[in-house]
Amino acid sequence: MTPHTTRLQQFYDKAYDWAISHGPSVLIGLIILILGLRIIKIIKARLRARMSRQEIHSSLQPFILSLCITGMHIMLVIAVMGIMGIGVSFFSTIVGALTVAAGLALSGTFQNFAGGILILLLKPFELDDNIQAQGQEGKVTSIQIFYTVLLTADNKTVIIPNGKLFNEVIVNVTREGKRRLDFEIKIGYAADPTRVKAIIEAAVKNTKTIAANTPSNIGITAMEVDGVKYIVNVWVTPKDFLSTKISLHETIFKNLLAEGIKLPGM
Repeated sequence: MTPHTTRLQQFYDKAYDWAISHGPSVLIGLIILILGLRIIKIIKARLRARMSRQEIHSSLQPFILSLCITGMHIMLVIAVMGIMGIGVSFFSTIVGALTVAAGLALSGTFQNFAGGILILLLKPFELDDNIQAQGQEGKVTSIQIFYTVLLTADNKTVIIPNGKLFNEVIVNVTREGKRRLDFEIKIGYAADPTRVKAIIEAAVKNTKTIAANTPSNIGITAMEVDGVKYIVNVWVTPKDFLSTKISLHETIFKNLLAEGIKLPGM
């Protein structure tokens, strides 16, 4: 028998021994891998349908789906490697080290990411809501995973990182469907309070943008050296807040002048 034939025979012997000792586990691992991939595919379809039925935000659905499916794939691969007898300790160490490094490098990004997930899940505000946050006020035009976009009344686009947004106070101006408009008017002492109140009530009654069937408060709140303060509380829809405030001020001022009632300093 030649040396070449001897080496070939040794290779065949080792291959046969390996197939006898490891073949069943490899075969079982491959079967589990195929079955696992099919099961994951079924779970993916059902998870997508369930998220659609529960009306989870469209920006969040792809992320949740990708995260769940990726996690299941990783667990399947680790399980198959264990069944086949392939060591996973080194693999786990590398994955852990990369995770820690990425976490340290992207801590701020992860904070914005977590804030975006919580905003999309808990819904403290939604698209087209008017909110006040981070010293800004405007209409929500976009909710992304990492940031939220507002459009202010003077047509400025404000981009707020979700990490800061979710960890601070958020005032949702629109959610309740109406908003109270409060302001004060100072009138001189010479004016009859009954006449002043009647003029203000008439102006409120004739302002169409004030919400119907809502209580309004009109009355004296303070008496100061130079005049009497009257408070006006009325309810409006959020979108009519500023326009109603302007028109109501103008109407009251004109009606007071028409009745000969002067403001302090006039």
